[in-house]
Amino acid sequence: MTKIDIAKVEDIPRLTELLTVLFTQEADFKPEPERQAAGLRRIIENPAAGHILVLRKGAAILGMVNLLYTVSTALGGKVAILEDMVVDPGQRGGGSGSHLLNGAIEFAKEHGCLRITLLTDRSNSGAIRFYERHGFGLSEMVPLRLAL
Repeated sequence: MTKIDIAKVEDIPRLTELLTVLFTQEADFKPEPERQAAGLRRIIENPAAGHILVLRKGAAILGMVNLLYTVSTALGGKVAILEDMVVDPGQRGGGSGSHLLNGAIEFAKEHGCLRITLLTDRSNSGAIRFYERHGFGLSEMVPLRLAL
């Protein structure tokens, strides 16, 4: 039986492994375990900034997703940015991703979020179809980044 849970500091080593899988697939990022561990710790220790949700089967973590919080002036309230959605490659195709994403959506609603925004690689048509099946739509907004 799987369950969705809030990540704990002791989960960081496994979460770092999952981020290595994810960042190996994404065009804009590369695995840097020390940086990923530091970022995970900052989120876990500061729930006002966001929550990391994990999909657990017993003691094993099968997947993870981050919800980071900000305020939308357009909506006049709290919104979430969904980041780092990843399921262990051996668990894909069996509904684990859908279970985790649906849990994140419900969690965001329960925590007063009015919208969830996410980014995925433009060329990752499978991920785009996955998110569209769960109610997400393409935006006319174009993300731009400035590395500091």
